[in-house]
Amino acid sequence: MAAIGIIGRDGRMGQAIAAAIERGEHTLAGGADKGEDVAGLADRSDVLIDFSAPGALEANLHAAIGAGIPLLIGTTGLDASHHRAIDEAARAVPVLQTGNTSLGVTMLARLVREAAAALGDGWDVEILEMHHRNKVDAPSGTALLLGEAAASGRGIALAENSERGRDGHTGARGEGAIGFASLRGGTVAGEHSVILAGEDERIVLSHVAEDRTLFARCALTGAAWLIGREPGRYTMEDVLGI
Repeated sequence: MAAIGIIGRDGRMGQAIAAAIERGEHTLAGGADKGEDVAGLADRSDVLIDFSAPGALEANLHAAIGAGIPLLIGTTGLDASHHRAIDEAARAVPVLQTGNTSLGVTMLARLVREAAAALGDGWDVEILEMHHRNKVDAPSGTALLLGEAAASGRGIALAENSERGRDGHTGARGEGAIGFASLRGGTVAGEHSVILAGEDERIVLSHVAEDRTLFARCALTGAAWLIGREPGRYTMEDVLGI
């Protein structure tokens, strides 16, 4: 049994994680939201789960380091500076950062990486995602995770080989590019499809999240797994053992 602290307590995921803790074997150490004491929360927790905002990441990392406890980061919309800060923090404490806590999405990313590597540049990769009307970032963290998986399979950098927001006279699709399309509407928890399009054939690898509670349950699985680990940067693939 672990005492789990939630950063971003009042958000959709924070509330879902708190509800999952009430139904499960762990205890809720408390929660913090914007402007509240994260360091104090860290001091009474065995592990922190962060689903807050990119702007709060640095303070949350410092709180975890100060308390000497692990941190699972599910916040999306991170940029290169955030990832550098995570790398630095991971020298002191265990940190798991992911664009999606779902074990199913973790397996999907593995399959995408293997398919992209095996099929090569002759197959175009397009990533389609849909989320609820209130999601503020696009492409989703999961779409970017899948894009990174495809790029890794091809041995290229996603940042230099992606196409987004096509509109108007865009010209032909870039050779070897990884395309993204984002849809928003209703209460969709999350749907992602990776389309690999070759000559006269297509492969579609998909994942559908039917309820937000699955992300909460998997976040708890990942957070509990982190406890007792050596400092370092971990992924959900480490949790799944693949």
